[in-house]
Amino acid sequence: MTCRERLSSAFQPHNQVGAPHEPLPGYQADGESREQFVRQLFNRTAASYNRLNAAFSLGTGQRYRRRALLSAGLKPGDRVLDVAVGTGLVAREACIITGQPRSVIGLDVSEGMLAQARRQHAIGLVQARAEAIPLGDATVDFVSIGYALRHVADLERVFSELLRVLKPGGRLLIIEITPPKSRMGRNMLKVYLGSVVPWLSRILGAGNEQTLMRYYRDTIEACAPPDAILAALRNVGFIDVHCQTELGIFRSYLGRREPIEIAR
Repeated sequence: MTCRERLSSAFQPHNQVGAPHEPLPGYQADGESREQFVRQLFNRTAASYNRLNAAFSLGTGQRYRRRALLSAGLKPGDRVLDVAVGTGLVAREACIITGQPRSVIGLDVSEGMLAQARRQHAIGLVQARAEAIPLGDATVDFVSIGYALRHVADLERVFSELLRVLKPGGRLLIIEITPPKSRMGRNMLKVYLGSVVPWLSRILGAGNEQTLMRYYRDTIEACAPPDAILAALRNVGFIDVHCQTELGIFRSYLGRREPIEIAR
């Protein structure tokens, strides 16, 4: 099979992994889709999201995001798509690295988050689902998703779209939080997410922010394990797929779209 045939087949329907986790009780209303719930939740928390994020990451988020982008191969001059851009925290670091804010595109389903990003960053912004990216084939050099994989509806459909918009040889970075393997580490994370973060939310925000932090905690616990995410990336056609872990919980999933083979 040629490179073109392999890439083409990756976009055809097949047995998919599906959602990153089962529906969680106590969040979605009857008849409400996961997308509707997530969109409204982030709309309600957009104004205070940056403040909450800084507290959630204990001030280390900016350095980690930039380091992850550099480690994944982002370089000056690259055209970047940041999926689930939110208020633009990952996109901001991408702008610094590429040196060209206008070459960075942010995508999100939440109009509230996009409004916040528009106030803070001179990047292109589009409201759309990660499962249906309104960009042409092979149009960007680098795709990133920061802490949002748990909120999509279908992993392999999203991964197929990311592969489609990447140029041959283009790179992917997914940043996520995963419970650590050790029992002690998992217990410490539960205490932090279950007690410390809600306390910070009460100080820094209101009820909506507390709901967001609880949803973060529960989706982190319920999300598909790293091996399943890596397998889904390989299933759709990504190559050089691997995962880097920091402090046992911060994971960077990395991959590339296969380069075009040049006939000799």
